[in-house]
Amino acid sequence: MIEACSSEESLQGKIVLVTGAARRIGRGIALRLAREGARVAIHYHHSESEARQTAAECGGAPLFRANLESVAEIHQLFERVESQLGRLDGLVNNAGRFARLNPLDITEADWDFIHDVNLKSVFFCCQQGARLMFNSGGGRIVNLSSLGGLRPWAEHAHYCASKAGVIMLTRALAKAFAPTITVNSVAPGVIPFDDFDPRDRRLIDLTPARRGGTPDEIAAAVAYFLRASNFVTGQVLAVDGGLSQR
Repeated sequence: MIEACSSEESLQGKIVLVTGAARRIGRGIALRLAREGARVAIHYHHSESEARQTAAECGGAPLFRANLESVAEIHQLFERVESQLGRLDGLVNNAGRFARLNPLDITEADWDFIHDVNLKSVFFCCQQGARLMFNSGGGRIVNLSSLGGLRPWAEHAHYCASKAGVIMLTRALAKAFAPTITVNSVAPGVIPFDDFDPRDRRLIDLTPARRGGTPDEIAAAVAYFLRASNFVTGQVLAVDGGLSQR
């Protein structure tokens, strides 16, 4: 007889590191996880004042500064997390960069600017986070990909390549880390902020939901993967109002 899988776990008291948590979607994720009882660790690079505000709203969450372009600093980040918090139960790789360029104009520096954070840092954060999780008996990793990793955008070739890479990395690591650690991905659609590019308005017009999404809607999907049993792994959930189905 096959036993049923365990139900969703509570996030109460779980230690979860969120990269790029100072602003935008990362902030929304941190706030949502804190509301659900998680002990959130806030990573940031340049946005210190915003990070401090987010940390305060998360009940005085600890702050960790690191440049994710540097693998050495990634190693130091996880060493500090282990030293200060003792363990790691969840990791949300949210930090990322976005740029619009004609593919004929993309330089090596442009490519590296996007891929160093969007893809390379995700792998090394997964690597270091998984080492801590294996030491404490297991954990959950959620990588933020993008609708751009599922659908091609002509003026974002380097960005799309990086986010498609995150999706395949998620699937490969889900196999490598199973059954102790789950690895899943949330792919946001259009999430408008104050600096929303009017040229992307057409994407909202094409969205079956007829609107852009909110950071909390992305955060709800992240929270689900952090709570889910280890029978949910290697999955990509598009939270995009149906746009990926067009």
